[in-house]
Amino acid sequence: MRVITVLNRCTEFKRFVLEGSHLDGHGRLMVGVRPRRNSKAACGSCGQLSPTYDTAPEARQFEFVPLWGFPVFLRYRMRRVSCKTCERVVVEKVPWSTGKHHLTDIYRCFLARWARKLSWTEVARSFQTSWDKVYHSVQYVVEYGLAHRRLDQVTALGVDEIQFGKGHQYLTLLYQIDSHRRRLLWMGEKRTKKTLDDGFTALEQEHQRKQEATGEQEPTSFLGQIAIICSDIWKAYLTVIGLRLPEAVHILDRFHIMQHFSKALDKVRAEETRRLKAEGYDPVLSKSRWCFLKRQENLTDQQGLKLDELLQMNLRTVKAYLLKEDFQRFWHYTYPAWAEKFLRRWCFRTMRSKIEPMKDIAKMLRRHQGPILNWFRAKKQFNNGIVEGLNLKWNLTVRKAFGFRTFNALQIASFHQLGDLPVPPATHEFY
Repeated sequence: MRVITVLNRCTEFKRFVLEGSHLDGHGRLMVGVRPRRNSKAACGSCGQLSPTYDTAPEARQFEFVPLWGFPVFLRYRMRRVSCKTCERVVVEKVPWSTGKHHLTDIYRCFLARWARKLSWTEVARSFQTSWDKVYHSVQYVVEYGLAHRRLDQVTALGVDEIQFGKGHQYLTLLYQIDSHRRRLLWMGEKRTKKTLDDGFTALEQEHQRKQEATGEQEPTSFLGQIAIICSDIWKAYLTVIGLRLPEAVHILDRFHIMQHFSKALDKVRAEETRRLKAEGYDPVLSKSRWCFLKRQENLTDQQGLKLDELLQMNLRTVKAYLLKEDFQRFWHYTYPAWAEKFLRRWCFRTMRSKIEPMKDIAKMLRRHQGPILNWFRAKKQFNNGIVEGLNLKWNLTVRKAFGFRTFNALQIASFHQLGDLPVPPATHEFY
């Protein structure tokens, strides 16, 4: 089977013919392309078929998917079009490449598909190309996906911040966490009120544009269709969510609540360790941090024995630990009314414990009692554990991309891995 026959099977370029192939002096497989006889050319601006004006003297080369380790290039002499619609002479539009890019669209999709599996550097090395070409290929696929995605079936959102880079550099991420689909919807710099508000506005505007483009008879609001939203206890997020999504069931994340418990318990342990040392007592709490912070099923044998010994002592840390473990029963309730009753009793006892960090936890739970109990009203189906899993994938994405330093490149890599975006159509899928 000839090379041209193979390429004709995996490509479909209307009004064009593949002819002639040869290896040049650099070991590249060069494939000639010519327009069909008496065929018109498509205007590069409006796409209207128009008569040609003239033809370039030299052929332009377009990089194609490698075959058997040989780089493949399509060679074509571009034509100019005398377009009556645009009323000017423009370069024609060719079906194998968009704009002035020298990579074919098929090759860009090929590189982007491999960039989901390997690091961008490894993809460039494997297919004898550059990191920049891999980046622009991923960018092409992401831009196509964002332009063609739909937002009309999003009913549950997850909001979280994630740290990147050195220092206090954060990103705000908005995820769809419906049971039928989980994906990244939007990403913004920093974790301020304005950032989250801009995210809601951007998604609302995108939803409206696509409804207008499809000519829907009864357009809907993106925020109006959100029934559930999950977030942590970050004041900026709570404020914006209350203003923009007053009708949605707002659920405060169980994971972050227990994280506050761990921080408070560790603070009590550290304070008591310093007090015992200052008063000349034995350092019984030394090397006991993970004995208190780990789940009991995750303790090593040595940590389990040490914890059993410490629980026999009358220490403030032990009291704080028992309060934390007692609160775990809260998550096992089914009905919001019984959970609320337990929460009130627990807060009442904790406020009389004279352990300030734990009293702060009780005050926090009282302030946010409604959103916390919404977890039970939503039948325990939604929580930010889903978001934390997506954040873990995001961290892997950052490590795989190797080399970008700009927010734009970071955004492209994130949507490529987590956006669940539609991909450009192709006649054949290359692996």
